[in-house]
Amino acid sequence: MITELSAGLDRAIRRRFGTAADDTRVARTAAALEANGITVLRAADRTEARRIVLGLIPVGSEVHHGASRTLEQTGIAQEIEESGRYEAIRPRSRRMDRQTQANEIRRLTASPDVMLGSVHAVTETGSLMAASMGGGQLGPYVSGAGRVILVVGTQKIVSDLDEGFRRIYDYALPLEDARAEAAYGIHSAVNKLLIINREIEPGRITVVFVDEVLGF
Repeated sequence: MITELSAGLDRAIRRRFGTAADDTRVARTAAALEANGITVLRAADRTEARRIVLGLIPVGSEVHHGASRTLEQTGIAQEIEESGRYEAIRPRSRRMDRQTQANEIRRLTASPDVMLGSVHAVTETGSLMAASMGGGQLGPYVSGAGRVILVVGTQKIVSDLDEGFRRIYDYALPLEDARAEAAYGIHSAVNKLLIINREIEPGRITVVFVDEVLGF
């Protein structure tokens, strides 16, 4: 699916932002994240990533996740929503009436025990960058969720914030825009952008790097 969507991108852009990072770059980025209070784990592939992530979540936890190609590709989203082992917020909120229960939905999704997701860029200096059209996942990332687990393909590692912005606008946005148009008949946009430079609460944010090209 990613290969099909990326067909329209410039070849140099695809190579620059869609290629898994080497060991040295991953290790350097992981060390910078750890120095900024963000725990880092590493998985060889999507199967190991799913095992690691599910092993971090206690059975019965209230778990939320935004729309995420990475969580879909790893099977994590399906496991959370269908296994019955967790209090999955996303399917619960889908069943609620957005006109009459808007406030309840907002409160329910804003502060889960565990928030799962991904980001669009991770800098070698240890910052996380996430872009969003609606922004629903960003509040829990910042402070709303008790714990945040982010699954990140290593192709998302960039040198610095400037390169992170280029990755978001030149690579991730066109892919997400094409996906949104095909799936929903609407265009996507970078309406809200979050940068996490440091986490002050030990153990709150965990990044699981995956040595595979996943997500946008």
